[in-house]
Amino acid sequence: MSAPVWAWAAVSGVIAVMLAVDMLSHRDNHVIELREALVWSAVWIGAGVLFGLFVWLWRGGDPAVAYFSGYLLEKALSVDNVFVFALLFGYFRVPAGYQHKVLFWGVVGALLFRLVFIVAGAQLLQRLAWAGVVLGAFLIWTGWRLAVRGKPDVDPGRNVVVRLFRRVVPTDPAYHGDRFTVRAAGRRRATLLLVALVAIEATDVVFAIDSVAAILAITTDTFLVWTANAFAVLGLRSLYFCLAGLLRHFGYLRYGVALLLGFAGLKLILAETPVGKLPIWLTFAVVVLTLSVSIVWSVLSGRRGRRRASRAGQPPGDAQP
Repeated sequence: MSAPVWAWAAVSGVIAVMLAVDMLSHRDNHVIELREALVWSAVWIGAGVLFGLFVWLWRGGDPAVAYFSGYLLEKALSVDNVFVFALLFGYFRVPAGYQHKVLFWGVVGALLFRLVFIVAGAQLLQRLAWAGVVLGAFLIWTGWRLAVRGKPDVDPGRNVVVRLFRRVVPTDPAYHGDRFTVRAAGRRRATLLLVALVAIEATDVVFAIDSVAAILAITTDTFLVWTANAFAVLGLRSLYFCLAGLLRHFGYLRYGVALLLGFAGLKLILAETPVGKLPIWLTFAVVVLTLSVSIVWSVLSGRRGRRRASRAGQPPGDAQP
């Protein structure tokens, strides 16, 4: 382990408590409004920043910079998750009041999957010299696909995991409140809400591979990688409710994310050459600068598009960056 057992136990305990508070706060299945989503986003971001400051005091500057670099990178990659969540909720027509519950259990599953991927990935990089080159090439290819394709190609109707689940598990093609299972005709059946959760988990596994590989390019310290992933993912639900209707205003953020994936891949490959590992401060600077430029670019392009639409007499909502 890259950190003492007490550190893993303490962080896991804090995360469990925060998840419990979040679950109890939303047990009435009310619709999450923008103001509440912003408050919870601030809470989760604050928790992530405080933990980074704790790492700085406890282990020094380089580990803290590595943590913050991984945290920011995971936050940027989460934008794709938000788009897919919106697509899946629309496809399954998940009622707004139940979306938080699906995302809550989706996040719990995401944390477990990512922990497994992080430990396995770190072991591969430490034991196999060529693993860094393979992961690096995979990240560069993923970044290129994202830049060219634009949006994640997700078709819930053709998802292998969802189709297998529906074939193996008896399913009731309807919602029964916020229940994941229901007894009908003397037989326990999965509700459509559980099918939506399975779809969320299946797609997040794909995203987890990209994000874990990208953060392992920054550091192979499993404690820092997992905590950066965990604190970023914990705020994913609130991020969804904040950004689900605003994604079109960040049309160029995908290019920044694609560039960062390519940079992470190049970093992994260079680590296996005489060049060696790039400095942590350089990685942090690239992450911050790339995200800042792509966000500002999106906002400014959106404003120009709205001005052009206004001059042409089109509705403001039709303007595209």
